[in-house]
Amino acid sequence: MNDIRKEIVIKALIEEVWKFVGTADGLAAWFMPNDMEPVEGESFELQAGPWGKSSCRVTRVQKPYALAFDWGKDWNLSFILEGQGNQTGLTLIHGGWHAGGETEFGEPHDVVQPRMDGGWTGLVQKLKQVAEAKK
Repeated sequence: MNDIRKEIVIKALIEEVWKFVGTADGLAAWFMPNDMEPVEGESFELQAGPWGKSSCRVTRVQKPYALAFDWGKDWNLSFILEGQGNQTGLTLIHGGWHAGGETEFGEPHDVVQPRMDGGWTGLVQKLKQVAEAKK
């Protein structure tokens, strides 16, 4: 199955956008409450609302250009930032989808992926709004 990929340009400096993808408080402002520390190998939890807590592990930190983490038993999430003058290009990649796979909550990947794809469309817009409001 294909990765979910979202690309957006945010009217804020890369260092400002990093605060919203590379810190626990920043992620919580637009995504989910969490206790993430941006240190490779560190485990943390996302508070996934009605689905409960999701275990995660930071796999890449390259401040202010990239942050990645494993999410649950299958998924991985990457944020790639590129400074473009007074703006930042952000690419979000949500991978780990498998035909016949199921989430730890028992939902098939082929059912969850389209729902998550639409969810990410709204979430990157929310990230854009909060980052641009803080510049």
